[in-house]
Amino acid sequence: MKTTIETAPKKVHFISLGCPKNLVDSEIMAGTLMKDGYQVVGEAEDADTVVVNTCGFIEDSKKESIQRILDMAQLKEQGKIKKIVVAGCLTQRYKDDLADGLPEADLFVGSGEFQNIGKILKNHALGEKKRTFFNLPTYLQEETTPRVNSQPTHRAYLKISEGCMKRCAFCAIPLIRGNLQSRKIDNIVSEAKLLAAGGVKELIIISHDFTDYGLDLKRKDPMVKETPVELLRALAEVDGIKWIRMLYLYPDGITPEMIELIKTNDKFVKYFDMPLQHVNNEVLKKMNRKMTREEISEVLTNIRREIPEAVIRTQFIVGFPGETEESFEELLKFIAEQKFDRVGCFQYSPEEGTPGGKMIEQVDNETKQRRHDAIMEVQQNISRDKHRAFIGKTIEVVVEGLSDETDLLLQGRTSTQAPEIDGVVLINDGQAKIGTFVKVLVTESMEYDLIGEIVD
Repeated sequence: MKTTIETAPKKVHFISLGCPKNLVDSEIMAGTLMKDGYQVVGEAEDADTVVVNTCGFIEDSKKESIQRILDMAQLKEQGKIKKIVVAGCLTQRYKDDLADGLPEADLFVGSGEFQNIGKILKNHALGEKKRTFFNLPTYLQEETTPRVNSQPTHRAYLKISEGCMKRCAFCAIPLIRGNLQSRKIDNIVSEAKLLAAGGVKELIIISHDFTDYGLDLKRKDPMVKETPVELLRALAEVDGIKWIRMLYLYPDGITPEMIELIKTNDKFVKYFDMPLQHVNNEVLKKMNRKMTREEISEVLTNIRREIPEAVIRTQFIVGFPGETEESFEELLKFIAEQKFDRVGCFQYSPEEGTPGGKMIEQVDNETKQRRHDAIMEVQQNISRDKHRAFIGKTIEVVVEGLSDETDLLLQGRTSTQAPEIDGVVLINDGQAKIGTFVKVLVTESMEYDLIGEIVD
């Protein structure tokens, strides 16, 4: 009689910080480890190994990443977990310096090696002493890459490229993620079909700049079909997908052809996420942005003329070196005039290795905070007015589950609300399953959220 000894599955918990692109990397690491027999658990205390997938974009995100690592170090000291893996952008950016400064962590895996997490953990378990694993960030996922969708089953992020070809003076992303590397359309569509087969209804396309998609491939071969518009046309043919959302469309790449496609195909949500950063021409030039205020205004006019119902979300940076009171007032007035649907505002953070970090006309923190608060006050009033206009209207909402605020309410989103970054629709009357699309009569509004009831 043959006897077997069953061993408990190895348990891993992921803490994914920063942007959705980083989250997809975490999902790939999770899928890779599940193939190796790991069980992914929802709480760090239930895991043997914790992977902290860090963000290194700005100072606040760096501090958050370090704090989460130290939190896990406490759990390790208490014997609640056995191993800490530090991965992601912060790891890639600071390499050995980070490893030297955090002896509490066991392994450091950069953004050029995360796809090898299974082999790294296996070798470590076998006694390998090496702690740091770095390589150039040249890995590009395939449709066959193992991946576990961490989002509710009705939505998923679809990463179409890595790296960035722009060289904005405030941004360290090219230093961390490298140059632009676009996936092939067939490759992306194959993954989209797999996601749709798994129940995904909303595809959220992510990259550092959607409008630059394919330019790296076109430089090598001018005849390639990889362009933003051709990618959208191909994704629109995927059965089962209801909403397709593009994040991070830089205005210099939003063409009339792209606007027309979004306008005429119901699968594309009428939502433009454009990081403008500023509108004063002198500041834009210092930022190494490739557009002027006049060109930005023209793009906004084109979108609104062709798609009057379009929702426009943007982000601005205040306190960039050399931003004067006059240039800031120009920005503030521009926001008041344009009446954007959503505005995010960041206080400039000098980053090592970037041109902006070396500029001499740095703005003090008090001024940055004042300018930030002024923009958010203007935008708060705009948002409040726009939301009041929804009262009495019936809108389509995808149900996301119970409210983050209370279990007494359901929570959902319209097609013009992106998950995690925009407001929500709170449902105070009616029942529906997660992932279903329902009609909601808006009865109340707040600065960023809507409130309503499900109607037949």
